[in-house]
Amino acid sequence: MQVFREIAALRAFLNPVRVTKTIGLVPTMGALHQGHLALIAESKKTNDLTVATIFVNPTQFNNAEDLEKYPRTFEEDCRKLEASGCEVLFFPSVKEMYPIPSSLTMNFGSLNEVLEGKFRPGHFSGVGLVVSKLFHIVQPTRAYFGQKDFQQFMVIKKLVEELCLPVELMRVPTLREPDGLAMSSRNLRLNTNERQRAAILYQALQEARRQVKQQVPWKKIVDQISEMVSRSDIRLEYLALADTENLEATENVTDVRPKVLLIAAYVGDVRLIDNVLLDEN
Repeated sequence: MQVFREIAALRAFLNPVRVTKTIGLVPTMGALHQGHLALIAESKKTNDLTVATIFVNPTQFNNAEDLEKYPRTFEEDCRKLEASGCEVLFFPSVKEMYPIPSSLTMNFGSLNEVLEGKFRPGHFSGVGLVVSKLFHIVQPTRAYFGQKDFQQFMVIKKLVEELCLPVELMRVPTLREPDGLAMSSRNLRLNTNERQRAAILYQALQEARRQVKQQVPWKKIVDQISEMVSRSDIRLEYLALADTENLEATENVTDVRPKVLLIAAYVGDVRLIDNVLLDEN
């Protein structure tokens, strides 16, 4: 695996490659787990070359303490990527990605105002900015993202559509621990007790999905799920039922359009998110 820290060197390497070969891109912030490696595996199935990136992007953090505490495990990440067969790693510094302080902001319309956009102001502007940079630097054929960050995927989809970027986006199903907890780099911040309690989030989503399919009134579902997670000493931030095409929230459990259930909660001081499609197995 070749490792690049400078944009110019990576571009010089990739420019002749893309003439005859397809390139898959897997953007990450490091602290890699099996979910990330599943993205690498998907890329390797359909591309000649896979590029992973590790960059803890400061512009998408609206909480300085969260940025400081984000897990950083570069040496272990490199070992995992090499074992996965990833051919290229781009590991830039903040100065390399932001040579001058960025004043550019991005507005993704209603996606900025709901769910993660509502509770993390400015987050998606930072996501859009760094992903746009990575797309321009790597110029991939395809880019791979996990379903766990469902709203993020929709933001990036809007970015690609509105800027006419020649990138095919691939959404890969969430990988889970044996107890159902969605794999996440933030799980590393959970202590043993918190880690055990965090499993209730997936159970809550499954129960909410069961009740939606039984057409239980939405307010009753939210009340029951709130009580369910609070018994595990977890603070629910939101539980939402939304249209999969635009993330427009709904309380209409009889609506037959494709839906997604999304949850965010604090386990201790660690904020976790998850989701399930209403019709997935």
